[in-house]
Amino acid sequence: MLESTKLHQQASQLPPLEKLRLAELLLTDLDKPDPEITEIWKEEAQKRWQAYKNGELKTTSYESVMKKYR
Repeated sequence: MLESTKLHQQASQLPPLEKLRLAELLLTDLDKPDPEITEIWKEEAQKRWQAYKNGELKTTSYESVMKKYR
């Protein structure tokens, strides 16, 4: 049996509040920033901002977006 399956079986026996605490701990552990991905997104954001400032990026107003979904 896989270790994760064993852990799941053990965790399923926990009271609901303990399951929630365990889930929060696991999600927090997974939510650690990855410096490489952060740098890639930083560069992409800078490119998009520069394209917007240079008028090279097609934009849509907030009003027209909201009108479409009302």
